[in-house]
Amino acid sequence: MSQIIEALFLGLIEGLTEFLPVSSTGHLLLVGHFLGFESTGKTFEVLIQLGAILAILSVYFNKLWSIARALPHDPMARHFVIGVLVAFLPAALIGAVLHGFIKEVLFDPWIVCITLIVGGFVLLAIDRMPLEATKTDATRFSLSMYLKIGLIQCVAMIPGVSRSGATIVGAMLMGASKRAAAEFSFFLAMPTMAGAFAYDLLKNYKILSANDAAIIVAGFITAFVAALIVVKMLLDYVSRHGFTPFAYWRILVGAAGLAGLMVYG
Repeated sequence: MSQIIEALFLGLIEGLTEFLPVSSTGHLLLVGHFLGFESTGKTFEVLIQLGAILAILSVYFNKLWSIARALPHDPMARHFVIGVLVAFLPAALIGAVLHGFIKEVLFDPWIVCITLIVGGFVLLAIDRMPLEATKTDATRFSLSMYLKIGLIQCVAMIPGVSRSGATIVGAMLMGASKRAAAEFSFFLAMPTMAGAFAYDLLKNYKILSANDAAIIVAGFITAFVAALIVVKMLLDYVSRHGFTPFAYWRILVGAAGLAGLMVYG
């Protein structure tokens, strides 16, 4: 029962942080470390992302369905779908090659704390830069821009960097508005997270038990509910307030994590 409660709590953290530029994986690893939570094959942190994926699908279902229906006759719909696939490919290829290294070496709380702090200062710098937003529609970026965003997303394979943070910052540096950058981060999250989920499940399903499944389902449920709330609120919030609050949060969590590691290990 205590593991189920911990899984519900960690699922809540996943849902609340997945689409914020604060690194959901980093938060899960840090909180799990101090709770003493250990998942089989370190799969929990990846598999509960399915809840966040379904949250995006539910919010954007109508838009996604209209794009799918327009594919046969609308060149711009095809352009956007190809763009998402182009942006997804770098993470798919690099993730498959480095899957073992990422989990065995980079899933480390010390690395998480450092990248949280560094990423926080990067967000502060970005928020203060006089960037000119020339691209306000996430479905109309150029294919080269989609590819560059996809390459930047790969940096987020280091826990603590933040997948959404990397893609949003990358898009903004290339002229996207805050809203368009955040929205494309949502769209790119769907194949990226679904791919990570499928690959991790394929690699580890043989070692998972019924107890592991119960823990993952518990985390999935709270991740779905929390992510649903965040996705609906984030675009408007970011458009008005920028990323400074998230930057300070990253620095605070990273510093607190370092202090905790020094004291408790």
